Amino acid sequence: MFGELNQVQINVLIASIIGDGELTKLYKGSRRKNSSYREHYGEKQKEYREWKAQIMNNLFYITPKSQTLRSASNPIFTILLKEFYKDNRNKNIPHSFLKHCTLPYFLAILYMYDGTLSISHRINHLKQKVYITPHIYLYLQNYTPDDLTQLSAHIEKTFNIPLHLASRTDGHGFILRTTSVKEAFAYLETIKEVSKDCPTMYYKTNWDFRLKTEKEKWKEKHPNYDLVVTSSERFRKYTLEETENLIRFKRYGITDQTIADLLGRSYWSVVYKLREMRKMNLL
Repeated sequence: MFGELNQVQINVLIASIIGDGELTKLYKGSRRKNSSYREHYGEKQKEYREWKAQIMNNLFYITPKSQTLRSASNPIFTILLKEFYKDNRNKNIPHSFLKHCTLPYFLAILYMYDGTLSISHRINHLKQKVYITPHIYLYLQNYTPDDLTQLSAHIEKTFNIPLHLASRTDGHGFILRTTSVKEAFAYLETIKEVSKDCPTMYYKTNWDFRLKTEKEKWKEKHPNYDLVVTSSERFRKYTLEETENLIRFKRYGITDQTIADLLGRSYWSVVYKLREMRKMNLL
């Protein structure tokens, strides 16, 4: 079905179609034998689209004048059109396709265009502290609650990140969101490595970058106040003890998921840390 696409490209493609991507329909009398892909963008999202086109190699390309990321006609998109647009109606999420979406790229693409890193705050003037709390929203209100429920169940099962339905007044009336700091940081931690080569999206994908921006903003408003991140310890760096335990656990042949459970870390956090340690010849 996906031709010569690799697993990363499959994850990117499916997430792109679920998000802002459009599959062109074939009309009677058209010279085209197959559908194609396209998504429009604003000038601020240009570098993100270039980053995505690079991942997709020769499948996607950019037409700057129309500010469109697009593809040539391809049998892949004809097949996907029939699945994403059942009975030629509104776009849906083919539940059977989610089994292919097991890489952090899937979460990253869903989030980088249709998602928002929202920061709520609470000010304690007595203690001179500003408390900030991150929340992640996926604005997928054009899908039915059933589609979103299936998607959130897949994300929780695959990435161990619970996402919850939240009401909206437009579309089908619902979006997906995190409801705890732990969930928000787990999402950011999962996509951090795969989104690091797209710096124009750091304001929503890189917590260190966003936190620095928040500190500067609140420093202007309340120069003498301390900025406190709610449960910030959940997005902590690895301690020396954790690093030593990682080495010991791997030598014992313990699986990455078990190590994550033992350390109280996410699976992908452990995977990326182990990769980093191998590059440093620590393993």
